[in-house]
Amino acid sequence: MKKITISVLVFVFTIGSIFTSCESIKNTNNAQRGAGIGAVGGAVIGGILGNNLGKGGNGAMGAVLGGVVGGVAGGVIGHKMDKQAREIDNALPGAEVERVGEGIKLVLNENAVRFDTNKSTLTAAAKANLDKLVKVFNEYPDTNIVIYGYTDSTGSAEYNLKLSGERAASVKNYLANKGLVASRFSVTGLGIADPIASNDTPEGRSKNRRVEFAITANDKMIQEAKDGK
Repeated sequence: MKKITISVLVFVFTIGSIFTSCESIKNTNNAQRGAGIGAVGGAVIGGILGNNLGKGGNGAMGAVLGGVVGGVAGGVIGHKMDKQAREIDNALPGAEVERVGEGIKLVLNENAVRFDTNKSTLTAAAKANLDKLVKVFNEYPDTNIVIYGYTDSTGSAEYNLKLSGERAASVKNYLANKGLVASRFSVTGLGIADPIASNDTPEGRSKNRRVEFAITANDKMIQEAKDGK
């Protein structure tokens, strides 16, 4: 199993006689960092974290993944997301799984969901890989999922923006048709934005024709975490 990337930005504020050592932060796990973030600034730090995603990150996804519950509840949510990220990674080795704050960034690249040039139709291989995700998403129903569609740079920016939205919608519709609750999903087309490879080569363009997921806790999970459930 490949290593799941963990992206966490922690700022330490000194107030009076309160000091937090860098070593203690380094030795915490991702769920514990979620609780720590809440203790030192909550949504403020969450917003900064969201704007500092790893490679391929974007402002839209950063805004979604940057919202932090924090405190003990944030730690509970982080623990659940740690577990879900591992299960996604095991189910779909061809995808890129990254834990960001209290959520998950999932990149379905050409190894998981591939789109042909100017197409939003899912291939048989793409459907087979999405079937693997359905099983995991069914086990974690208390999440909201934003699906972002992307294109390569072939064609006009306006055309690609529309095409990218159609790609994201194709993924959402397929997952909903497999029994997942459609209201869990929202879609956004980002066109040629945020390429993860060069558009100067066929290989690079193929990588850029992708979808990404931002997976976050829904209101039910947040409330249960606050209630200690």
